[in-house]
Amino acid sequence: MKNKPIEKLFWSIAFPGFGQYLNGKFFKGTIFLGLEILFNVMANFNEIIMLSFQGKIEQAAELANYGWLMFYPCLYFFAIWDAFKDAGGGKGRYSFLPFVFSAYFVTVGLMYSTEVTIFGVFFGPVWLPMLSVIPGVLVGWMIKKILLKFTSTS
Repeated sequence: MKNKPIEKLFWSIAFPGFGQYLNGKFFKGTIFLGLEILFNVMANFNEIIMLSFQGKIEQAAELANYGWLMFYPCLYFFAIWDAFKDAGGGKGRYSFLPFVFSAYFVTVGLMYSTEVTIFGVFFGPVWLPMLSVIPGVLVGWMIKKILLKFTSTS
C-alpha cells in the first residue's frame, strides 16, 4: 500500500492510533488507541464534547476532569505527527514544530479554559483549546521559518 501522509494525518485527527494502524504499526497504534480511550474515559471527554456542542459550556466545565484532560493534547498531537511522519510526511527540518506548538497552545488553552472569556463569551474546556490550535500552528510555522532562515545561512 502506497504511503499517503495526508490520509494518515486525517485518520489520526479522527482518532489517535488509526494512522498508525494504516501505517502497519499495530503495536504503536494499539498503545495510542489504549491511551486515547483511557484519557477520554477518565477525563469525561466524550461527555464534555457533547455538552459543548449542545451549548452547555458551564456544565461541560464542571464535568471535566482537568487532571486527566491535561494529558490529552500532547498525546493527540504526537499521534498525529507520528502517523504523518511514518507515512513519509514531514521530511523537512523542523516540520514537527507546528504539531508541537499546537500541543503547547491547546494545553495552555485548556488550563485557562475555566477563566477566560472572549468578548464576554465563555468557551470552556472544548472550544477554547480547539481555538488555540490556530495560534499554535501559526507560531510553530513561524518559528520553523525563522529557524530555517537562520540555520541555512550559518
